[in-house]
Amino acid sequence: MNSFAPVGTARKWATLSLCCLAVLVLSVDLTALHLAIPNLISDLRPSGTQILWIADVYGFALAGLLVTMGGIGDRIGRKKLLLIGTAAFAAASAVTAYATSAAMLIAARALLGVAGATIMPSTLSITRNVFTDAKERTMAVGIASGVGALGVGLGPIMGGALLDHFWWGSVFLINVPIMAAVLLAGLFVLPESRNPRPGRIDVPSVPLSVAGVLGVVYAVTEAGHIGLFHAKVGIGLVVGVAGLAAFVWRQARLSEPLIDIALFRNAAFSGSVGANLFAMFALVAQSLVFSQYFQLVLHWSPLRAGLAGLPGGVAAAVGGAVLAAPLIGLVGRARTVALGLTVSAAGFALYALTGTESNYMTLLAAMIPCALGIGVALTVTGDTILASVPKDRAGAASAISETATELGGALGMAVLGSVLTAAYRTHLDLPAGLPAGAGRSVRDSIGSALEVAAVLPGRLGAEVTGAARHAFVDGMHAAVFCSAGLAALTGLAALFALRSVPKVIPEHVEEADPLPEAPVRTAIR
Repeated sequence: MNSFAPVGTARKWATLSLCCLAVLVLSVDLTALHLAIPNLISDLRPSGTQILWIADVYGFALAGLLVTMGGIGDRIGRKKLLLIGTAAFAAASAVTAYATSAAMLIAARALLGVAGATIMPSTLSITRNVFTDAKERTMAVGIASGVGALGVGLGPIMGGALLDHFWWGSVFLINVPIMAAVLLAGLFVLPESRNPRPGRIDVPSVPLSVAGVLGVVYAVTEAGHIGLFHAKVGIGLVVGVAGLAAFVWRQARLSEPLIDIALFRNAAFSGSVGANLFAMFALVAQSLVFSQYFQLVLHWSPLRAGLAGLPGGVAAAVGGAVLAAPLIGLVGRARTVALGLTVSAAGFALYALTGTESNYMTLLAAMIPCALGIGVALTVTGDTILASVPKDRAGAASAISETATELGGALGMAVLGSVLTAAYRTHLDLPAGLPAGAGRSVRDSIGSALEVAAVLPGRLGAEVTGAARHAFVDGMHAAVFCSAGLAALTGLAALFALRSVPKVIPEHVEEADPLPEAPVRTAIR
């Protein structure tokens, strides 16, 4: 049985509130960073590749360690791990805020990812253990998903307000008092739970999973900058694929694996994990792309840019917390996920109507359906993942769910960011008369192009600015079309993968295994 005592109603919802606050900080931190990138460019002067790594490394580190942290939480206690994570996240945020170089910022963001990896699976598994009623659990997951989505919208506003008055590091420093509050309240409010028979952590599996994730993502990121056939790309891809293959091979033969491969034989579980990954892949680049679009193309202030993105966060929160549960009751889980992703795909396609001049109503018409649909889909898949395994596997299931979400988001930034960069360079039409060496900086990124344009003679500088803005919008359109196609395909796949999943998934008896019997495996010692 799961080592957990039922809690009262008041403590149950107080627990959800603390978990939501911790998730909110993680969401705000990610999107606030995107808004700070133009300021980072002028202060730390990162290269185009470094900009992507500053945005991506947090998700890479987090995704690579989620499975390990989920297993640790099952062993030492999910409350204990969550509290350790909040303290570490606060400390890493302070280090990030005072980074003095692009390389230091990348390293500090990686530390934030490690800390975040302790928080995410803990919040989900605690929620799964506290809310045992199926309808309450769906509502709780929807609220948590909605708060996370709202954080995506609040991040730019908080970041914009801070950036209008303080330096870029202030968007990270704000995390410190909030996480301190979660830590202090959590000591008294959060219930402890753990798996009484978790087994050992297989140490060799940890570097295999990290090497696999980072190798693949590094290859994808670099391919957009130095070409698909560069030696670095090939080496990264080989390391990544080999690491992932070795990880899966080892898990299938361990008596106590980090990931129980048998979990993926459950259609509800595997279909929802896949939908999570590809939905986040399609969605997450939007924040990075449009924070730069608002500020570097439309020349909006950070605060104005943050306020412009708020309706998207609100729409995603409404989709997750308000619409998901009723839609499940009306049309079932598969059709709800498919509907949400189809609506989102239409929103992505509408982004193609944007240009170099401000037309906020066009942006709003695309932003709201895009976010609303994703909010609905991710709530349903997240609830399905948690509901399809017994409570004593909550940590492992939560870790896999969050790994798929974060890996999808990280890969989305890498792939779609690389698509944008490649299209930007393809469509960039440089004017004649550029000084020697200036062309390379202009081609690196729109941020570098605007810096070069600022020191050029008036007419030439204006021509470089115009060319960079038009090329960036062309690249942005290429990225959103990729997102639209991927969202539509994921919705179609979910319609078939989840077609047999019931509207209400019954609570599992804790000692029972709801999955088919796994074949006999040879234990690796």
